[in-house]
Amino acid sequence: MFQTLREKLRCKEIWVAGADRWRNPDEDLPADFEDKRAENYAQLRKPVNPTTFTAELREEMHTELAALHDALPGLDWLQIKDGRKNGAIILTPLQAAPEPRNLRRLKAAVKARWGVVPLLDMLTETAVRTGCLNAFTPAGTRGDVDPAVLFERLLLLIHAAGTNMGVRAVAAGNHPHSEEELRYTRRRYFTVEACREVARAIANATFAARQGWLWGEGTTAVASDSTHYSAFDQNIFTEYHSRYKRAKRGVLIYWTVETAGAMAIYSQLLSCSASEVHAMVEGAVRHGTEMRLESNAVDSHGASYIGFGITRLLGFDLIARFKQINKMKLYLPGRGQTDTYPRLSPALTRPIRWDVIEPNYDSMVKYATAIRLGTASTEAILRRFTKDVTHPAYAAMLEVGRAQRTIFLARWLRDRDLQRETNSGLNVVENYNGVGDYIHFGKRGELASNRREEQELSMLRLQILQSSLGFINTLMIQDILAEPEWADSLGETDQRGLTPLFTSNMTPYGEVQLRPDHRLTSASPRRPRRTPTAPVTRDDRPRPHPNHAHPGQTQSPPARQTPPQ
Repeated sequence: MFQTLREKLRCKEIWVAGADRWRNPDEDLPADFEDKRAENYAQLRKPVNPTTFTAELREEMHTELAALHDALPGLDWLQIKDGRKNGAIILTPLQAAPEPRNLRRLKAAVKARWGVVPLLDMLTETAVRTGCLNAFTPAGTRGDVDPAVLFERLLLLIHAAGTNMGVRAVAAGNHPHSEEELRYTRRRYFTVEACREVARAIANATFAARQGWLWGEGTTAVASDSTHYSAFDQNIFTEYHSRYKRAKRGVLIYWTVETAGAMAIYSQLLSCSASEVHAMVEGAVRHGTEMRLESNAVDSHGASYIGFGITRLLGFDLIARFKQINKMKLYLPGRGQTDTYPRLSPALTRPIRWDVIEPNYDSMVKYATAIRLGTASTEAILRRFTKDVTHPAYAAMLEVGRAQRTIFLARWLRDRDLQRETNSGLNVVENYNGVGDYIHFGKRGELASNRREEQELSMLRLQILQSSLGFINTLMIQDILAEPEWADSLGETDQRGLTPLFTSNMTPYGEVQLRPDHRLTSASPRRPRRTPTAPVTRDDRPRPHPNHAHPGQTQSPPARQTPPQ
């Protein structure tokens, strides 16, 4: 009885009167949807007529299946055979890409000019340049701490949690702030939303500082994946997971990372048993940065039918790397069309049930609108779409997902470049996880708090540190490549592997020295045909303390000799 109650409560076929998370699922939907029907459909860029929607989807399925059928004889990496136990699809793995030859030299040049820069110095420079710390406001009406003093304390607290050293260890560093003062500032100023706003500000500043000739004219693709962090097991949010052998008890941090420059635009704290589909959708919809997101790369955990269905309605592409690609099936756009694609017949299965989609089209759009507007959390809305539910919108969403996955799979199997792009995007997330492990070194990387809010704050401050590293390295790389001797030195292979998220020129360890008077300033001439934004170099000469009018407010650098433009 309790097991049945649990299953029905999870998919919200049973709800709790007066609750928030477990409330009536109809209350999750926008109340004014009917009054703003045309506007809501326009925001999602979807036709009001369900027949038009299914006709577009059916035509797209036919186009992609026909293209795969016609191209199959010429694809030396793909075979589709009948009578195989392990599946009909035989896909040859991608060959290893050639190793970039100039990136090590580039990183060595960055290190030679600036030396090994402490991570706290990078955070300080980022805060001064971007003014990101303006997001921290006191919890109350009084803010009697001197702005310059508050600025330093905020830097120390971000460094303490992001590296997992803790307040006590950071308070023992080379600065005048005591442990009690730091803890007082943490209680009054640090909230989840403020930390998210700081991370957004750094991401937007990085996007603005990038130069198109090096990073491309804006990026629209992200990749999402989770990584495991061990945590104290007294918290009911902490769970054991068989996949993670290093420390089975813990939580998941789900990163949404843009692929061009390895900048995280959103992060979430999840339990180990949580669905990655809602986390993927949440990161794509709620990131809040200036990036225009058009595609999201995920692995098998985030590539369910529901994931493909909801992303189709929300208007961005889901790109997936499947673990068992050989057993994937392609759905037919209509009945009696098996003979239309004879070369694909071993991998074909039943036709899409369009008669299920059309009557429930309006209901699906209503759920997609609720996710877009945020009338309820994505998790609360998508929880209703599970295998244990009998809601008709769930069946319709499954059919849309099957159609959309067939479209993607047919395109992905015949496009070798798309396969490389998918692997490349997911490798970006793996590299991001590796840098996170390097920065979050304190206490063996274990989250030492049992409070979920503290764990989330630690995660966000780790994101702030990694974003600061990416921001400063972006400026350093652009400064180096603006020199005449580096003109056209990066080939296509180097461009593919270029990322600002590397740690050879940074250390999170050692004595904690707070040095807001040391700036990373300009030192090298620039090439006339390129205009790198705010090039940087290490300058350790004594300088007066910057007079911050507000903690983290952007200030002009101290007076220095600037090279000619």
